[in-house]
Amino acid sequence: MGTVVICALLVLSLIVAFPGQGRAQSSVEVAGRVLDADGAPLAGATVRIADGGVGAVTSGDGSFRLRRVEAGARILIVERLGYASRALRLTVGDDSAPVDVTLSTSPLAMEGFVVTGALSERATGETFRPTTVLSGQDLQRRMQETIATTLAAEPGVAAATMGPGIAQPVIRGMSGDRVLVLEDGARLGDVSNTHADHPTALDPASARRIEVVRGPAALLYGSNALGGVVNVIRDEVPSAVPYRAVGSATGQARTVNAGYGVSGSMLVGITDHIPLRVEATGRASDDLGTPVGQLLNTDTEAFSASAGTGWVDDWGFVSGAVRAYRSDYGVPGGFAGGHAAGVRTELERTAWKLRAKVDDPVGPFQSVQFDGLLSDYRHTEFETADIVGTIFERTLGSADVIARHDSWGPFSSGAIGGRASWEDLQYRGQLSTPDSRRYTAAGFVFQEIDLSPVRIEVGARYDWVRIDPSQDDPDASIGNIRGRTFHAASGSLGLLYEFDQGVTLGASVAQAFRPPDVGELFSEGPHLAAFSFEVGNPDLDTEIGRGVDAFVRYASDAVRAEFTGFYNDISGYLYAENTGRISRVQLPVFQFESNDAVLSGFEGALNWQFADDLELEGSGSYVRGTLSDTNEALPLIPPLQGRVALSYDRTTWFVRSEAEVAAEQDRTGDFEESTPGYAVYHLAGGLRLTLGGRLHVLTLGIENLTDGEYRNHLSRVKEIMPEAGRGIQLTYRVVF
Repeated sequence: MGTVVICALLVLSLIVAFPGQGRAQSSVEVAGRVLDADGAPLAGATVRIADGGVGAVTSGDGSFRLRRVEAGARILIVERLGYASRALRLTVGDDSAPVDVTLSTSPLAMEGFVVTGALSERATGETFRPTTVLSGQDLQRRMQETIATTLAAEPGVAAATMGPGIAQPVIRGMSGDRVLVLEDGARLGDVSNTHADHPTALDPASARRIEVVRGPAALLYGSNALGGVVNVIRDEVPSAVPYRAVGSATGQARTVNAGYGVSGSMLVGITDHIPLRVEATGRASDDLGTPVGQLLNTDTEAFSASAGTGWVDDWGFVSGAVRAYRSDYGVPGGFAGGHAAGVRTELERTAWKLRAKVDDPVGPFQSVQFDGLLSDYRHTEFETADIVGTIFERTLGSADVIARHDSWGPFSSGAIGGRASWEDLQYRGQLSTPDSRRYTAAGFVFQEIDLSPVRIEVGARYDWVRIDPSQDDPDASIGNIRGRTFHAASGSLGLLYEFDQGVTLGASVAQAFRPPDVGELFSEGPHLAAFSFEVGNPDLDTEIGRGVDAFVRYASDAVRAEFTGFYNDISGYLYAENTGRISRVQLPVFQFESNDAVLSGFEGALNWQFADDLELEGSGSYVRGTLSDTNEALPLIPPLQGRVALSYDRTTWFVRSEAEVAAEQDRTGDFEESTPGYAVYHLAGGLRLTLGGRLHVLTLGIENLTDGEYRNHLSRVKEIMPEAGRGIQLTYRVVF
């Protein structure tokens, strides 16, 4: 907790150091209505100020009121299902008149606004690197049990699975510690980045939106995200006081695994200065049904709850939240060395968050934000009901400070910040990895230059990491186990050129750094749930990834498209190599090795409104992974894959047909089998109704319409059973 205290004192010292500027800007109330093209009021529209926290949801008469909006030039963002989103530039003052916002109908999905990896909230078409936002109707329709499977249809993204409850996101062929999963911009503190059988310890059901930044340049959050960043946004730390209570409730049911889930969240104002946000989610399912039978021991149960409150004033806010997450899931059996009935796993995570932000000028900075996190995680794997196989325990404490500024000399905007953290990692049971501590410290700077029509972004970061095992062992069978220190500089350069007629060209280059984790360094022993005997290498060095992205975007009233090519050259790429040997406990031996690797490929997406209310949607991605020294293929690389969909979308209802396709993956690593290609078909339809002054959304989908048998190349259980068979999914959501 020392790092948290130090950074909190730093924020307070900045406020005290510049007391004369603490009230430089006044705040006022902004009110208005949201209407359709005929002047009828729209209920259930979300209205908020960019970078201003949670806003308001319109009432039955289309009205909204926003408290504590800073005077001056502001951007008002209005979003509503079935309508094109709008971003209006306002000049806010004490005498501001009510704002009437008219939305036009559009079957094109809302473009979305991005906060992940950006210095300020902006539309996806204005980002410096390929970014996807999943929200609104698309999020409700694609919602699955895990973050990875929810995102698996997005360009450049795939899911590595071991059953329906165990999935990890794969971005451009990279997963684990190379993909950073965040919750409202904060790390989770779980162990999902270490082994294939460890799920991400969060439920996406209550997410307001999910953002995916592809590529190694999102250095605001850490240098190790060579593949990209996934940020699940639900605003659980309240930063604004609503004029009236806002929230949502969702229910979901699936026939393919007899699954059901419920979630609800609400934000209310206790006083003019004190908000309260509460949330709860619950989910349960039985074994997954496939076209050839049930995949046994894949039933799951999960529960999550959170509460947050704080103090909101004209100068900013200080808020905190606590979240508890519990899950019980099965890992199917049938692999070499695994129990016939599989393994049961229980995990628990409790996280405390603190966020403080000063929105008034603080010295040379426009705002200063502090984030503190303390997370306790425990993960227990049972061989049978009474026999514990492996226990993972992780305690994470971290503190982040970021100070943003407006125009400084040649820079139009920028940020300076730092991070410090410590982790206690403990291992029990059969996995013979020594307890360890990891310390990290980092500093970074990001700047943007606006030379319209050209915009430039430059960033630099320096990280220091220290890993100390509980006891040195120079004579260990895997090598000299001792403390290791890693440090390196990372950087990125991005360029956007905005042509006329809606065309934007972009390119970025970046260098990122990832140290080996504790398991890669020191593990030695069986990990039954992952069906492997893992052998670490205490002499491993860091990964240095150098990446290049180039993309073209096009946007008009009827078409939105983006195509990206990328090339990532990674020196010292760390991976678990299947040695082909079987250990003394009859598990395949995986040895952590280092080699240079290249991952290159492309991804693209197209949305085309080719007739009234008709939209054609397509996406595709391909990645090729190669070990440089041997020219051999990297294992577990997704094949060429994509989706094509046709939808008919009115303001109150929609229907959609979709085909999910993948080519054969016959470019495989050692001891890896090829996987045939497939085509799977889905249907969906939904209603959007205003009842009682509230927006109600009902979505019905039929997945794998033909009950076809197909296999995901990234599934560890594909040799036992195919993917899910035909099933019906029903989702109901009310927004208030």
